[in-house]
Amino acid sequence: MTTTEVDTPHGAARAELHCAPEGRAALLLGHGAGGGIDAPDLVAATRAACAAGVHVALVEQPYRVAGRRAPAPAKQLDAAWLAVAEDLGERWFADLPLVFGGRSSGARVACRTAADGLAVAVLCLAFPVHPPGKPEKSRQSELDGVEVPTLVVQGENDPFGRPESAHHRELVLLAGDHSLKADADGVSRAVGEWLARILRPLD
Repeated sequence: MTTTEVDTPHGAARAELHCAPEGRAALLLGHGAGGGIDAPDLVAATRAACAAGVHVALVEQPYRVAGRRAPAPAKQLDAAWLAVAEDLGERWFADLPLVFGGRSSGARVACRTAADGLAVAVLCLAFPVHPPGKPEKSRQSELDGVEVPTLVVQGENDPFGRPESAHHRELVLLAGDHSLKADADGVSRAVGEWLARILRPLD
């Protein structure tokens, strides 16, 4: 494991790199709004990706690196994420396809930036379709705007809602809530199988 800092328009971000022996792609994973990169589902996804021959970068947004708990505005999160993706793509993952992903808020960032960042696929862990109890404030359009293969891994009892499957988008439901920690093995299995399948045509 290697840790590297990346300058972004909104301060320094940090990436924790987990490299597979022979990487066929790289998966960039972002954390949730109030949590870090040690979330159980991110750890499970990292383990599965490395086993599937995919390098992983767990990305800490600048507000977390600076010690702030409140997340930055969406535009700042997106700009910082794209700066990290560009830097890592040049320095560490040259000529490899990039998969964007994350949990909760990090999944939203991955969806919003996938096109600009030229991601070949998007992994969403616990995508927050709407704030708890407020289905009228839907973020479904962020998911619907993604045009590359997408996997959503969602807890059956997630108070942030349940997205629909669609063209290019698969939905895996697991026991548990928004944390996805009730079935870490299920997260690993879903992520590993999906990565192997979507990357096969790119090998």
